[in-house]
Amino acid sequence: MATVRTPDPNPGWLSDEELDEVRRRLPLVYVEAIPVRVDGMGVVTEVGVLLRVSPAGAITRTLVSGRVMHGETLRDALFRHLEKDLGPMAFPQLPASPTPFTVAEYFPFPSPTRFSDDRQHAVALAYVVPVTGTCEPRQDALELTWMTPDEAASQRVADELEGGRGALLRAGLASVGVLP
Repeated sequence: MATVRTPDPNPGWLSDEELDEVRRRLPLVYVEAIPVRVDGMGVVTEVGVLLRVSPAGAITRTLVSGRVMHGETLRDALFRHLEKDLGPMAFPQLPASPTPFTVAEYFPFPSPTRFSDDRQHAVALAYVVPVTGTCEPRQDALELTWMTPDEAASQRVADELEGGRGALLRAGLASVGVLP
């Protein structure tokens, strides 16, 4: 007699073991977001950067980031990760089009890209997303630091961002006309 299995109520998630196996074999799709505050004319006035403790125990800066689950739209993944990292009252203003400002490829070994991730080969679609509400970092984020665009684009901040995300942050700011 065959065993009847109850369907997984959330089939988009993988167990830790399954995720490790997938990471060894396939590139994973991620979304990354640069949260910003804009003035009445849509000009970026502040840039939000997360402070967190890395798995190795180091204090680093990072951007909103996370995997796209099986069956999930990019828009849904972007909203889920913004809410997860910034809190439910952040009120992100998602772009009308799911077209990213760039695509970043992360590799677990030396590569021609500027981006690295020791865990995996990942492809990240990157967005600049205005937020209008109150941001209260959650999950593994210690705080969200709001900076001027010039501060966020500085070499000091780039050095604190993990995996080459300083270059991604500068590219995002350039895509919205804040940097030359």
